[in-house]
Amino acid sequence: MKKRMGLWTAIVATVVVAQVVTGWAQLPTADFKTPPTAGTKPTGPAAKLVPKTEELLQAGIRQGEDKDISGATSSFRRALDLDPANKLAWYNLGVIAQDDHRTADARAAYDNALKIDPDFESALYNKAILLESSDPDQAIALLKRIVDADSRAATAYLHLGQALAKKGRDGEAEDAFGFAVRADPSLQPFVPEQFRDSTTAAPTGTQAGTSR
Repeated sequence: MKKRMGLWTAIVATVVVAQVVTGWAQLPTADFKTPPTAGTKPTGPAAKLVPKTEELLQAGIRQGEDKDISGATSSFRRALDLDPANKLAWYNLGVIAQDDHRTADARAAYDNALKIDPDFESALYNKAILLESSDPDQAIALLKRIVDADSRAATAYLHLGQALAKKGRDGEAEDAFGFAVRADPSLQPFVPEQFRDSTTAAPTGTQAGTSR
């Protein structure tokens, strides 16, 4: 069971309960950059590639919305031909591969995105989902990086609790589930039954957190 928000939109995560990944990502033109020096803007021929790269990324998202996954893949790869260090193109290729159950390809794409931006939360999150069963320790480490940076990342806390519970770390799992439910009370039904009574929803009027 799942509740989804903003698939194919600007780095908005879906609310996940099982093996559901975050959606496709795009950013404003200003964020499409591969500057020779941090903090500088591309100039000359490099500057001309920025709008072209953005066009390809936006085209890929439109194609995905139209279920043209082959076309979307082609658009994202063409974007990488222009800008090999474009984290969003790598990330979106990872989403395609993960949705197609091509785990190795998805992980490689997320790893490429994370080489460019080690703090890219959507890539960290989706990689953690990939690893929950095969490498729970690494999944836990990735999810902890997310919640350390964003204490309102409700579904990251939910998955962290699930991973910790599988490792028999019940005290830590209980804490994670508690954070998840306080950030987003709608997640309480998805907390394992043995932990549910110990979780407390946020008081009425408290703003729910983000659902990543």
